[in-house]
Amino acid sequence: MPWDLIQLNDGNAIPSIAFGTWGIGNGQGTVDQVEQAISVGFSHIDTAQVYKNEEEAGRAVRESGLARRDVYITTKYSGLDGLDIETSIHNSLKNLGVEYVDLYLIHHPRVARPDIPTAWAEMETLSEQGLAKSIGVSNFGVDELAVLLASAKIKPAANQILLHPYVYARQAPLLAFDAAHGIVSEAYSALTPITHRPGGPVDEPVNEIAQRLNATADQVLLAWVKAKGAVAVTTSSKKFRLEGYLAAADLKLSTEDVAAIDLAGAKGARRDSFIKGVHVLAKLMLLGAVAFRIYAFLAEM
Repeated sequence: MPWDLIQLNDGNAIPSIAFGTWGIGNGQGTVDQVEQAISVGFSHIDTAQVYKNEEEAGRAVRESGLARRDVYITTKYSGLDGLDIETSIHNSLKNLGVEYVDLYLIHHPRVARPDIPTAWAEMETLSEQGLAKSIGVSNFGVDELAVLLASAKIKPAANQILLHPYVYARQAPLLAFDAAHGIVSEAYSALTPITHRPGGPVDEPVNEIAQRLNATADQVLLAWVKAKGAVAVTTSSKKFRLEGYLAAADLKLSTEDVAAIDLAGAKGARRDSFIKGVHVLAKLMLLGAVAFRIYAFLAEM
């Protein structure tokens, strides 16, 4: 079963899993990876101005032989080289070799210059011109979204954010805010517990669920993202992994499964906070000891 389309607040729909090009570089290898993703069934390609691989992503889309309407393309305004939003999207369209993108995002609040309302008004103009079918944001928190919505004529269709079990407790209010305002959340780095933080509390419930459902840990984490109602943005250079990611659409996590992963993620987050606190305290104690020695040395002079 394919990943479902998710309806956006502007009447368009977005594929609920995307092949992300962050961190895969550029050049022919990138073209090959994007082509591979399309060949196994990915219909949503996610790139950005700052990734510097829009050209490769666009070439892969064209070489796939698929009609433009059959591939959903997301790119982002990253404030690269100090260029404004209008200039940037025209550059992105040229790089991609397309007349429009399906979704255009402000990559981070700090690139919304001179301020969020002004930058968003420029995004709305792009939407009205048909250069982007949908517009949205990335890495925006509740406060930034509130500022944007206060003057917006067009609501953001999506908000792409960091989302995995170890940050879920922190991001839950943002997910709720997005949902309350009809903004679809997109999750990047969802596989962090197994790619960058193996051995943490999340491993136990994820591995138990994977064994019970005859699945892999990465599939369980993607199913967790789906259970949260978010679009999964993920990547791999391995064809079998990409095929597994798509197959994760068939996994049905129970309410108890999702809760177990949430709880383990919260435990990991608390552990991280404790360790960070210990490190800070140790540094303060070291600085205090150094200061005392300097004071003692000066007192003897």
